Amino acid sequence: MALPLIKIQQILDNKSKIKKCGKYLSNYNDVFFIGRGINYPIALEGALKLKEVSYIHAEGYAAGELKHGPFALLGKDTSVVAIVAKDNTFDAMINNIREIKARGAPVIVVSEEENGAVSELADYVITIPTVDYIFSPVVNVVALQLLAYYTARERGCPIDLPRNLAKSVTVE
Repeated sequence: MALPLIKIQQILDNKSKIKKCGKYLSNYNDVFFIGRGINYPIALEGALKLKEVSYIHAEGYAAGELKHGPFALLGKDTSVVAIVAKDNTFDAMINNIREIKARGAPVIVVSEEENGAVSELADYVITIPTVDYIFSPVVNVVALQLLAYYTARERGCPIDLPRNLAKSVTVE
């Protein structure tokens, strides 16, 4: 495996797919981010970044917790960004995506590869380079930050000066 820094550069060099996904996502006012295991906090971070720069309502969830309320909010008007790692959570994430698609929600998947199950279920797939499991959050968060950036840019938001952010960070 190459160093994670080289893998991050690969994401930055191949951002055209993320740009397309940002254009697609810019049409939604509600987005769920889901992940399992070590990528659950990355789902939270993805939602946070999207909120901060694009002003889209976004929430991060542990994928297994969707049945405890959030499923009621899913439909064609709520997009879902799913982080699918090639680890022991893979099958469970595929099942979660199937349940999400059954409710008519569009899905963008962030995954190491576009294989049968992932590409069959997803509306869009953001392919990230393969890294050791422990480094997967690093490459996933870079892809999600770019997704937030391109979504905000498509919506015409002031990316470098998001409203209320500086004040909320500096004032307690």
